[in-house]
Amino acid sequence: MQRGEIYLATFPFGDAPGMKLRPVLLLTEPIGPAGEVLVAYISSVLPSALLPSDIVLDPKASEHRTTNLKTISVLRLHKLATIHAASVHRYLGKLSPETQREISAKLKGLLHL
Repeated sequence: MQRGEIYLATFPFGDAPGMKLRPVLLLTEPIGPAGEVLVAYISSVLPSALLPSDIVLDPKASEHRTTNLKTISVLRLHKLATIHAASVHRYLGKLSPETQREISAKLKGLLHL
């Protein structure tokens, strides 16, 4: 598991107890003895208005083909979670270096780094 890869993983609900299997982007490699990873939420439900922390991933676009997502999705960088590596189930694909640079810039702005 490496930063910039997309996996199916159990991601916690933000407004209710429970978890759901969904695509996530690994923002870190496993850290610590429990092997925790920081992940960002990916959704196939596009919001009516994108936020500055959103990135649209279109698998038909050349820079997003390696994601292996089935449909246009949105990476929501304001929806982060730390999960155990055991919650990461199946590799889907990875992001292009260009998209990874865009994510780094957006995270720096979002977190005021």
